Amino acid sequence: MLLFTVFFGFDSSKKLFFNNPSDNDIELLIANMSIEEKVGQTCQITLDAIHKTDEKGQAIIPEQIDQAKLKEALEIFHVGSVLNVGWHTLTREEWASIMNDIHAPYLKKEQNIPLLYGIDAIHGVNYSVGGTLFPQEIGLAATWNTELARQMGEVTAYECRASGIPWNFSPVLDLGRQPLWSRHFETLGEDPVLASKMGLGLVEGYQGKSLPVDSLHVAACLKHFAGYSASFSGRDRTPAFIPEKYMQELYLPTFKAAVEKGALTLMINSGVVNGIPGHANYHLLTQTLKKDWGFKGFVVSDWEDFIMLHTVHRTAASLSEAAIQAFNAGVDMSMVPLSPQYKTYCQDMVRAVKEGKISMERLDDAVRRILYVKNKLGLFQNPMPDMGSYTKFGSDEFKSIARNAALESITLLKNEGGVLPLNEKQHILIAGPGANNINMLNGAWTHTWQGLDTSFNSYDAETVYRAVQRLFPTHGMVSYQKGVELFVENDFEASRYEDLKAYQKAVKKSDVVVLCLGELPSTEKPGDIRSLQLDEKQKELVRLAKSANKKVVLVLLEARPRIINDIEPLCDAIIQAYLPGDYGGEALALLLSGDADFSGRLPYTYPRYDGVIEFYDHPGSVARAKSGQFDAYNPQWDFGFGLSYHMGMINGVRFANKDEKKGAFDIEVNVSNPHNTTIAMVVPIYLRDLYASTTPENKRLIDFYKVSLRPGENKTLEFGFDVHALKRISADGKWRAEKGSFEIFCADQKLTFELFEDIIVE
Repeated sequence: MLLFTVFFGFDSSKKLFFNNPSDNDIELLIANMSIEEKVGQTCQITLDAIHKTDEKGQAIIPEQIDQAKLKEALEIFHVGSVLNVGWHTLTREEWASIMNDIHAPYLKKEQNIPLLYGIDAIHGVNYSVGGTLFPQEIGLAATWNTELARQMGEVTAYECRASGIPWNFSPVLDLGRQPLWSRHFETLGEDPVLASKMGLGLVEGYQGKSLPVDSLHVAACLKHFAGYSASFSGRDRTPAFIPEKYMQELYLPTFKAAVEKGALTLMINSGVVNGIPGHANYHLLTQTLKKDWGFKGFVVSDWEDFIMLHTVHRTAASLSEAAIQAFNAGVDMSMVPLSPQYKTYCQDMVRAVKEGKISMERLDDAVRRILYVKNKLGLFQNPMPDMGSYTKFGSDEFKSIARNAALESITLLKNEGGVLPLNEKQHILIAGPGANNINMLNGAWTHTWQGLDTSFNSYDAETVYRAVQRLFPTHGMVSYQKGVELFVENDFEASRYEDLKAYQKAVKKSDVVVLCLGELPSTEKPGDIRSLQLDEKQKELVRLAKSANKKVVLVLLEARPRIINDIEPLCDAIIQAYLPGDYGGEALALLLSGDADFSGRLPYTYPRYDGVIEFYDHPGSVARAKSGQFDAYNPQWDFGFGLSYHMGMINGVRFANKDEKKGAFDIEVNVSNPHNTTIAMVVPIYLRDLYASTTPENKRLIDFYKVSLRPGENKTLEFGFDVHALKRISADGKWRAEKGSFEIFCADQKLTFELFEDIIVE
């Protein structure tokens, strides 16, 4: 049958139907498809292209599918995938209506290949009303808790499926090494080991532990391959310059680990690395990802990025050439995504195949990968599970996990004189633009793309002020003043004072001023900024409170670290809350009151100066000062820093096993809790290569573990390492563990290790 198909083909009018196709069945489907049908599978359109609109072209509310537009997309252009939500979050009833309509042709056997629907559910199902919203990824990274990452992924996957959606455009595995970048908050921090392990937790949570993916899980999508976050200017979608050594050591490991985990899809960098747009980079997309790593899933473009090869990056003289360039580089599916652009794409691609500019082998490879993913998701068998069976959607169980993620993410950076925790006898002023603002707790990608619209906020989410007021119910002891209003003016964030006299009057009546400062939600190009400096009017609120001799607690609600070196000395306590999600207000209230303890640790190096970007793993030259001393490295706070009310103790570190010939070693770390309350502590293991053929880092993270300790408990943690922990890209461009001396750090304790011979590491 297969040989007959290969040599003679099938009558395309006679569709093949498979409920649970085997690999051979997939090949039969491909062989029976026309060029137009194959090209359609590579085309992804947005919901806007097929929903009903009024006479002004605006979407009809509630969202409804336009049957004529859907029929055209499926029967004429054979579109294989749909994404997005229009412009705001939808109810599950709306999702059910949409999913019933788009899957009806397949369920009626008018189509023989199911549609694949994708969504950006990056900190929970942020586009379904009543969904559970977690901290953004940067806050998740600050938990240093891989199990929490898995739980967040699992809850998100469940609630995606409860909305009829089997594909999530997450996790972001770009490294957060350019704090100006507007999507810094979407990363898992600056370190490849931290980001890899937390990313693997998310992938397992999304997809489950094995393939195929069941009806409680979704396909993960690794973003944005690769180097997107390293923008030289700090502005979104602008060029990065990444030498191959650092691409291999820093920017690829997170993706490679997730590919090895079995991640099903991957999205491409919208920017340019070393002069080559991500969507035209054959070396990365085909050679590295597909051939070297053996990636089996499919590669999807980002929004309009085939088009941007022509209109923005200008590596293609026409839209047709742009599509050919990206597809031949290795991108399997194009997020076109609007009408009529998607129709032009399909027509251009069909013509390119017929003219031999895209080979049938390449087209079949892309379709095979797309069908592989659809099959692993069970879509052929049942693209439309019973959405009413997902009874845990928005449940207290899921909210508890999100609350715990917020609690473990929020990081205490300063607490002089034990100003925290607060107590019920104090007059507490909660102030600042973030004090009574749900949107500043969540950031972008929350109910709307930019996350600014307040009309869709979760009904049960509490602001910081409301949560503290509830926790300290004594009448009149907790008050609120905004002090500063943030807004967007000429495409950039601006501010103005709001009743400053009322703020100053409230300060005088208070004992402690809790100032919730930061930035408005934003992402991608709208999130571009000119400086990391925190807004001056917000800083003035700190100065006014301190000049009145009040205790000042600074709570930072920010998508990226903002410079605060001038006001840091004026603050008695400083809390980095990142973007903690719907339960961030409650979590902050519990932490401020001492009803919960801080256990978050910074996932990046917090800069002290605007324009001076430093990383914890810096080489020795970064620390070399003008005077010749080695004290120039001077961030506001270091990577991994964080305080707790009750700090755990690292009592001893020792080798349990050491093989200096093979480069393998096991270490044991003894930790204890001397307090009468349960604590959580992060135990990181760092390595320093003392001398190497290329300049070595000052230190680099090789593993970590977050441990919970009961009152008075003592534990010994075991860490095992092989030669991969010692490897770096050496001067000859190969992964190599080079002979010589190494130091292993845990807290202030150090071990030494010797490697007797060079070892090439595959």
